[in-house]
Amino acid sequence: MFVYPGWGRSGLVGWGAQMPETVAAAAERSPLRVLVAGSSGFIGRRLCPALEDAGYAVRAMTRCPDAYRGSGEVVKGDVHDPHSLRAALTGCDAAYYLVHSLADADFARRDAEAARTFARAAAEVGLSRIIYLGGLGDDADDLSAHLRSRREVEGLLGSAGVPVTTLRAGIIVGYGGISWEIARQLVEHLPVMVTPSWVRTRTQPIALADVVRYLLGVIEVPATVARAFDIGGPEVLAYVDMLRRVAAIEGRPLLVLPVPFLSPRLSSLWLSLVTNVDVQTGRSLIDSMTNEVVVRDDSIRGLVPFEPMDFDDAVLQALGERVKARRAP
Repeated sequence: MFVYPGWGRSGLVGWGAQMPETVAAAAERSPLRVLVAGSSGFIGRRLCPALEDAGYAVRAMTRCPDAYRGSGEVVKGDVHDPHSLRAALTGCDAAYYLVHSLADADFARRDAEAARTFARAAAEVGLSRIIYLGGLGDDADDLSAHLRSRREVEGLLGSAGVPVTTLRAGIIVGYGGISWEIARQLVEHLPVMVTPSWVRTRTQPIALADVVRYLLGVIEVPATVARAFDIGGPEVLAYVDMLRRVAAIEGRPLLVLPVPFLSPRLSSLWLSLVTNVDVQTGRSLIDSMTNEVVVRDDSIRGLVPFEPMDFDDAVLQALGERVKARRAP
């Protein structure tokens, strides 16, 4: 396991300071214990094995432990239940927060309540830090309800005093991700699309594998504590260009006809007819597609240095994972 300067079993011991030899030896004997809230979700089920491979003791929190088949020590916990959170977090050094309620019409209130509850429980058990995956977007822009909620959760997770590291991402290209699945299913189901004007909005998609790499990377770098970072792939693309690139990779014809009169409500109904995304989730995401979501501060590249995967390679990897999953017994 990689034990980096600034961490001990009790958490941070100094920004870039050397760990005392006795603490370092104890850390080697007893790996840092990390809780993952949202362990069975799109990101969590990839992050948990990556953390284990890196030598961390992973505690996978889920509301349904009997159904969990992923990596780590499974523990029951609900972000709306303070008692279960305290029990799940006790003994942990850090926690990843990968929870949201997009399918709920009242998602902003529910997510805010969950973040407050998690923050209080984390402070009560003495957690050293929280790592949160949020959303890109310019604070000076008129952000959608979804992106405003992500920003609110950032603040609320730190409201009880536990330092929060936030990674802000746009579209994550990976098998099972809602935004990716919308793009893939649109291309595969509709050779001719009449689309809303938001297809011209710019975004900076990132490969799922790179998101996991950043999430794993920040826990090993003390300089990332209590900071927010933008993460993205190497290309900035309009949504319509993403769709055309996916169609080209799959060898499918695609004609896109943007029109100005498709409202968010009509767009979400349209999505629910041609994809397996429900109307409420579709509406929450479509509202955000009017906001440009691109990296404005790439300082994370100096702290967690690697070359992110380009869009075409990310698409090929996502398609390959889908084929593999469908062939699995």
